[in-house]
Amino acid sequence: MKSAELRNMTPEELTKKEQELREELGNLSFQHKIRPLEDSSRLKKIRKDIARIATISREKAAN
Repeated sequence: MKSAELRNMTPEELTKKEQELREELGNLSFQHKIRPLEDSSRLKKIRKDIARIATISREKAAN
């Protein structure tokens, strides 16, 4: 997800999106421990998206 898309979201939408991504990360992480994923790079992408959302949320809270 692009940071420009995230900046256009409201704080409530960012919180909801972060919760969805954390849930997806947990599910994929669990599946990966059971058997290897076809696209294990998806884990890294989700972690980066969560970090982007956290950064943008902090920026919006500071303003």
